[in-house]
Formats: sequence, structure tokens, C-alpha cells
Amino acid sequence: MFSPGPATKIYLATGVTDLRRGFNGLHALIQHQLKDDPLSGHLFVFCNRRRDALKVFAFDGSGMWVCAKRLEVGTFQWPQSGEVKVQMTAAQLTLLLSGIDLRATTLRRWWRPGEKITP
Repeated sequence: MFSPGPATKIYLATGVTDLRRGFNGLHALIQHQLKDDPLSGHLFVFCNRRRDALKVFAFDGSGMWVCAKRLEVGTFQWPQSGEVKVQMTAAQLTLLLSGIDLRATTLRRWWRPGEKITP
């Protein structure tokens, strides 16, 4: 399976996606709607209208992955409008998949390599 490294970006497609799409449908959606390269190695996450299922699209260098998760009870907290895609960290994706509402959490100030330190 895939595990995102520090250079891997994770994008959530805001709004609703028809999850009947397979490899080719998600590939085209990433190219045309999200305006990104599906073969970049980044993760692209899509959610259905009821917010109880999602799919993750990834390319690992030798092939494409499409993984799905469907909740038996409950829904995912998902961005509705605004930008076409939202970037998030691997930690935030883990929280989202675990059922944590990211709007109710706070991100503490944290230094990362390459960032300027401001007082």
C-alpha cells in the first residue's frame, strides 16, 4: 500500500463526487477539475453526496491505487465550497478518516524545515 512521505501532498476535492468513477474517471477529474497531475504521486481524496464514503487516488510510480472507505454509521466532515481542492497534512487526513471534525480542532504553531521563524 502507499504511505505519504514528507514531500507527498494530500488534496481533498471539495463538494460532491460521483464515487462510481473508477481509475479513468478519477484520473480525468484530477486533470480537468482539480487542474493537477494524477501521476504526481500526491494523494487525491473524494467524498460522495451523503458523506459516508470516500475514495483515495494515488500513483506510486508503477501503477495507480484507488482505495475506498464506507462508514457503517455517521458521516465525514467535508469542505463544501470555496476552493476546488483543499490541501491537508497526513496527520489531518488520519484525523478525518478517524471521524474527528477538523473544524473543532486547533492547529498549534509549529516549525517546519524551510519556514521562516517569526516572533
